[in-house]
Amino acid sequence: MKPLSKLHAEAVAKAKTDVIRMARGACDADKVDAWHNGFWTLTQEELEKFAALVAAAEREACAKLCDGWTQADGDRCAEAIRARKELK
Repeated sequence: MKPLSKLHAEAVAKAKTDVIRMARGACDADKVDAWHNGFWTLTQEELEKFAALVAAAEREACAKLCDGWTQADGDRCAEAIRARKELK
């Protein structure tokens, strides 16, 4: 396996931290901690909320890549990506 560059390794660590933050944010803080004995325990509702948080973060990351892009109508692309949150 090819070693990761320092920048890539930092990005992977940040992404992992962000995913864990989103998982904790999706869980009901009044219940038992969702991370217990090395396992995550989430209800169906919490899992759906977590999935929505991850999808929203990914949409925004993709849209930011398009913002201000002058080729291929980047601003319209960013708007279309952000509009996907309305799809159910």
